[in-house]
Amino acid sequence: MQPHRPRKRFGQHFLVDHQIIERLVRAIAPRPGERLLEIGPGEGVLTRPLLAAGAAVTAVELDRDLASSLADRLGQPPRLDIVQGDILATDVVALAGDQALRVVGNLPYNISTPILFHLFDHLAAIGDMHFMLQKEVIDRLVADPGGREYGRLSVMASFFCEMNWLFDVPPEAFRPPPKVVSAIVRLRPKSLSEAELQVLPALDAVVRQAFGQRRKTLRNSLRGLLDSPSIEAAGVDPGTRPERLSLQEFLQLALTTR
Repeated sequence: MQPHRPRKRFGQHFLVDHQIIERLVRAIAPRPGERLLEIGPGEGVLTRPLLAAGAAVTAVELDRDLASSLADRLGQPPRLDIVQGDILATDVVALAGDQALRVVGNLPYNISTPILFHLFDHLAAIGDMHFMLQKEVIDRLVADPGGREYGRLSVMASFFCEMNWLFDVPPEAFRPPPKVVSAIVRLRPKSLSEAELQVLPALDAVVRQAFGQRRKTLRNSLRGLLDSPSIEAAGVDPGTRPERLSLQEFLQLALTTR
């Protein structure tokens, strides 16, 4: 079968380096009987070894041509279920059923952050996640307080998951080569208590507003949500900028708004 012509509107860059593919599969370590959700399988270069390991794969592919040709490309394998559609409109909980999904994918650079937040809303159905992303996004995911990469994504992702950068992937590993370096990240959902989940809406509101004006101090960026005495009551200096705060400090601010 002819190689698929990458489409810019889908942000398609197909992984073609077999050493990188093998290294990614080793990191995922699929096992027989597991259920994997693959986002954007493309031409199936990762799907094939996942199936060969004995796992069942549900592949969600937005590109109609790729979705319709994937089974043929892979030789009509058993344990493969193909869903043509947008992962952002996919009910991951319904796909999981009574077995936690392991999620993998080479996420399109232009919508990787919305996909991550969509999956954070479905973590009860997810065992772990392995993604290839633009390295800049992974730098933001795993950033510690104090750096310019640290922001809303860093705080919210650390609330939901334990995260580990695994390795970088150079542009030449793809067809066509992107203009950026990619990387692999592993995310393992935390076991959150009911009390932690109840504070989530307030946490999201505080973090969103704080980083909406990240160059301002908290007394200014949180105006209308928390005043200076309330910020101080949470044990936080109102003169601090949001990128200096830890997850725990943001949680303290969120509890103060309730």
